[in-house]
Amino acid sequence: MLDLPRADHVGSLLRPDALKKAHRAHMEKNLDDAALETVVAQCITDAVRHEEQADLRFITDGEFRRGSWFLGFVEALSGIELKKAELMFRLGGHEAAWFGPVVTGKLTRKRPIVANDYRFLAGITSRTPKVTLPTPSILHFFGGKEGMDPKSYKDRQALADDLCAVYRQEIDELYRAGCRVVQLDEVALALLCDQSIRDALKTGGEDPVKLTDFYFDMIASALKDKPADMAVLVHLCRGNYKGHWMGQGGYDPIAERLFNAAGVDGFLLEYDSERAGTFEPLRFLPKGKRAYLGLISSKTGALEEIDSLRRRLDEAFKHAPEERLGVSPQCGFASSVGGNPITEAEEWAKLARVTELARAVWGTN
Repeated sequence: MLDLPRADHVGSLLRPDALKKAHRAHMEKNLDDAALETVVAQCITDAVRHEEQADLRFITDGEFRRGSWFLGFVEALSGIELKKAELMFRLGGHEAAWFGPVVTGKLTRKRPIVANDYRFLAGITSRTPKVTLPTPSILHFFGGKEGMDPKSYKDRQALADDLCAVYRQEIDELYRAGCRVVQLDEVALALLCDQSIRDALKTGGEDPVKLTDFYFDMIASALKDKPADMAVLVHLCRGNYKGHWMGQGGYDPIAERLFNAAGVDGFLLEYDSERAGTFEPLRFLPKGKRAYLGLISSKTGALEEIDSLRRRLDEAFKHAPEERLGVSPQCGFASSVGGNPITEAEEWAKLARVTELARAVWGTN
C-alpha cells in the first residue's frame, strides 16, 4: 500500500491567463487543436513545477483540461446532458445558479475519462501523480426527480449498476497505466449533512437516510475491484464556486459510515469555517486510514498563521490520534474555470503553508 503523505491538496488550481486566452481563441476558431494542446501542456508543466516547489508529494494537473470539476467526466460519457440544478450556491445572502449533469440515455464510457490525463502527468513529474473524479452521486443528486430518463432506467439502482461499471472500467485502465492514487470528489454526502437540505428532501418525498446509504453503496460498487496497492481518497465538499458554497453542517450524520467505507484509504475534509462543524466526528476514524483536515481556505487570499493552525490541530488531536491525520486546503482553488477570488501568488503561498505546517507538526510532509 502506498505511504500517504501528511500534506495534500484537493487538486484544482487557478487557470493561468494564457490557458484561458487559448481556450477562448480555440472556441472562436482562431486556434487549432494542436496549438491549444501546446498551451495546455505548457501550463500544466508550469503548474507541476510550482507544486514540486511547494514540496507536495501528490501532484495533479490542476484540472486544466476540464471546464469544471465534473465536466471532463460528463464529456467522456454518453447519455448525459446539463440542466439548471435545483441547489444554489450561497454567499453573503446572495444565490448563484449553476448547471449540473442529468441522465438522458443509457450510460456508456465513450473514451477514457482521466487515464490519458494521468499518462501525460506521469511523464512530466518524478513525484506521485494524482487524478480526480467526481463520485457516482453526481449523476443522481443534482438533477432531482427529473434527472434520470425513465425510458433508459426504470429505477436508480439500474442507473447505479451502469454508472459504477464505468468507474470500474476507468479504475482498471488507470491502474494498468501505472496510476496508484485516485481522488473521488463527493458533494452530495457533504450536503446531506445540512439539516435544511435533509428537510427539503423529506418534503419532496425522499428519505435522506436511504439516499445517504445509496450513495455510499455506489462508492463501494465503483471500488469493488480496486487493486490493493491503489490508494483512493475521498474529498468532501459543500460547494466551491468563486468563493460561494451550497451547504453547511458537521459530518456527524455520515461520519461513522464515511470513515469505515470499504476501499477508501483517506479523506480530505473541509474544516476552514464553522460551517464544517466540530472535530468530534473524527472519533470514528479507524486505524490505517488518514483524514486530511482542510484548515487552509481556498476561498480567500488571507494566509493562515502557523500558530493558529497548530492550535486547531491540537484540538483535532483530542478526537483522533495524531498519526491518523494530515492537512490540506479545504477545497480546490478553481473548481471551475472562473476560480476563487484569490491570486496565483496567494494560491502558491497557501500550498507552501500546507507542507510547512505538516513538517512543523509531523516532521515530514
